[in-house]
Amino acid sequence: MSSNERKISLAGSVSLGTGVMIGAGIFALVGQVAGFAGDWFPLAFLAGALVAGASSYAYTRYSSVNPSSGGIAMLLKDAYGSGVVAGSFTLFMYVSMVVAESLLARTFGTYLLRPFGLQDSVILVPILGIAALVAAAIVNLIGNALVEKSAMTTAIVKILGIAVLAIAGLVGAAVSAGGPLTEVPGDPVAPFDVLAGVALCVLAYKGFTTITNQGDDIRDAKRNIARSILISLAICTVLYLLITLSVEASIGAQGAIDARDYALAEAAEPLFGAWGVGLTVAIAVVATLSGLLASLYSVSRLYGMLQEMKQAPSLPQTVPQQPLIITAGLAIAVTAFLDLSQIASIGVFLYLTMDIAVQWGVIRHLRKKINANWWLPALTIALDIAILIPFTALKAQSDLPTVLIAVAVAGAIVLGQAIIVTRRKAGHRTNQASNEES
Repeated sequence: MSSNERKISLAGSVSLGTGVMIGAGIFALVGQVAGFAGDWFPLAFLAGALVAGASSYAYTRYSSVNPSSGGIAMLLKDAYGSGVVAGSFTLFMYVSMVVAESLLARTFGTYLLRPFGLQDSVILVPILGIAALVAAAIVNLIGNALVEKSAMTTAIVKILGIAVLAIAGLVGAAVSAGGPLTEVPGDPVAPFDVLAGVALCVLAYKGFTTITNQGDDIRDAKRNIARSILISLAICTVLYLLITLSVEASIGAQGAIDARDYALAEAAEPLFGAWGVGLTVAIAVVATLSGLLASLYSVSRLYGMLQEMKQAPSLPQTVPQQPLIITAGLAIAVTAFLDLSQIASIGVFLYLTMDIAVQWGVIRHLRKKINANWWLPALTIALDIAILIPFTALKAQSDLPTVLIAVAVAGAIVLGQAIIVTRRKAGHRTNQASNEES
């Protein structure tokens, strides 16, 4: 078998990308988004796709010129140099990905417990989430060939399963002609609130960035990374719009808000009964587990690149597979101590802040190098700010501790990078002085 044949195919790359995207984003966030956007939550998911699509331009242009397993880390390094700025925002991305893995893990526990009425258990949900993370880490230790094969299979199961649920739900609601879509809309929702909901929706699409970490592991990387990103985004956009319309038809925005972390399972019950709940739970379990497999593979590669760039700490050299072990360990810690709402909110803050830095880096430093236009990155910055400000303002009013945790995490990352860069420069100066003396 040639080295090219051993690499990830375009279909495999799309499977890994959708594997990360179709998971907690749609299964856990529908109720939270409805809490902000009300009856507009399906359109909020569509708007989130537009924001992610505009954002993806910078990543696809850079990956087409410089495919690398470091992905975003290399983009930020090229844009800002090997200093505090690049290191900090790369770690913002890394931590937001780890947080996304915890979102997947807790969603797995929540849906698995739904048939037993234990979905709100503060003990069982994190225990099952941690078990899922451990299992996904073990599979990744075996090798990326198994990850790709499982991603291909589970991606088909997820796409077909969600599509069937969504279409059946819409048809069932139309036939019964008595669902929430025929009712009078609830209280009007302010545009400010809808924009805050869109910020959460972006989390359901941000998994496309993990595709950039595949680097030279994908065949014809300069063409296929960009193709994989665009195909993955298109698939998820269609599925998310169908399923959110189905939820709206079944239980409406208020029903989604009441169910919150398991809205899709709740939406299946009025139309399909217990078997519909069981099917939704089965798809959610497949989606979250496969998402963890794909995410751990991609995110650990990003951490490995950070270690090579001397911007992230390492364990003793005797410990094998350090990037994977560290990534899984951090995800386990977040899963154990934070709930789904807190995890999602921290992910929004870190990811959107990092994305603004990426887009500005392309405009200011990389535009000519990667032959990119300036207006799409500029539009993305405007969109990121337009949804981040309302989200931050509303979360500060309703859940200030989570905002403070996000600020503390960001501050710790920047401070840690400042210390690392200072020590690295001091070591470099010491080496230079020793060389001159000798």
